[in-house]
Amino acid sequence: MSFASPLFLAALVLVPLALGAQLLARRRTRRYAVRFPGVATLAPLLPRVPSWRRQAPLALFLAALAAFALALARPQATVAVPREQASIVLVTDVSRSMLAEDVEPSRLEAARDAAQRFLDEVPDEARVGAVAFSTEPHTVEAPTDDHARIAALIDGLAADGGTATGDALEAALKLVDGPAGKRPPAAIVLLSDGETTTGRDPVDVAREARRLKIPIHTFALGTPDGVIQAPDGSLIPVPPDPETMRQIAELSGGRSFAVEDAEDLAGLYRNLGSRVATKKEKREITAAFAGGGALLLMGAAAFGVRATARLP
Repeated sequence: MSFASPLFLAALVLVPLALGAQLLARRRTRRYAVRFPGVATLAPLLPRVPSWRRQAPLALFLAALAAFALALARPQATVAVPREQASIVLVTDVSRSMLAEDVEPSRLEAARDAAQRFLDEVPDEARVGAVAFSTEPHTVEAPTDDHARIAALIDGLAADGGTATGDALEAALKLVDGPAGKRPPAAIVLLSDGETTTGRDPVDVAREARRLKIPIHTFALGTPDGVIQAPDGSLIPVPPDPETMRQIAELSGGRSFAVEDAEDLAGLYRNLGSRVATKKEKREITAAFAGGGALLLMGAAAFGVRATARLP
C-alpha cells in the first residue's frame, strides 16, 4: 500500500497524544475523588460492567483517529485489472514427440489440460488465439474473446510430424501485429517439447518479436528420459530442448519455464494467464478508511454510553 499525500501521516501522532491525555485525565480524577462511605452498601445495586467494555470506547476511538489520519494521506492499493483488448496467442507443439508418456498421461494431454486452465484464468476481456504446429503450422486461429471456441480447437488436436517452431512463432506474430502505436498489448505463449527440426530458426523470430515488443513466454515440456515408439517397434529418445526455449524467451523479453510435471505445467499456465492479461494499477481506497473510521467512532460512542450508564 502507498499514499498519495504521505505528509498527512503525521496526523497519526494524535493517537498517542489522545491516549496520554486520557490517562492523565483518569489520574487527576482519582487524585481529587471524594470517597463515599456507603459505596459498599450500594455496590450490589450498581450495574456490573466488564473491564473490557470500559476499555472498548477508548480503543475504538483511537482506532477511528488512526483510520481518519490514514484517510487524509489518501491510501492507494495496487490491484490487477484486465488489459484493454489484450491479445494472447497459445502456440502449441503437436509433433509426434508429444505422444511421449514421461509426463502423465502424455505430453499432449498435459498440454491440453494446461491450456484449458489457462483459458479459465484469463479475464473475459482478453482475446485469445491459437497456433498448433508440427511439420508446419496447420491450425491458426486469430485472437477472439470466444474462449470456448479456442478450447474446442485445442481439444481436437492430434500429434504427428516434425517440429517447425520458428514457422509457428512467425504465424503467431502475424496474428497480433499491427500499426505501431495502435496495437493493443500482446503476448505469445509457446509450449514445445523438442528442438526445431524444420522451417525457420525460432531464435530469429524471437528477435523480431522483441522489436515489435511482443514477449514470448516459453514452456519446455518433458524429461530427458522421454521416448516414443517408432513404426518398427524401437524406442526413439525425444528429450526437450530447454536451452533454445530459454533463449527464445530471453531474446523476446518473455519468461522461460522447464516443466517435467503436468500439475506444474497447469499451475504455471494458469498463473501466467492472469499475469499477461492484466496490469497493475494503483487505486485510491480513501473511502474505505474514512468509512471504517466513521464506523469505529460510532462503535466508540455506543460502547461509551453502555459502559457509563448509571441508575437514576
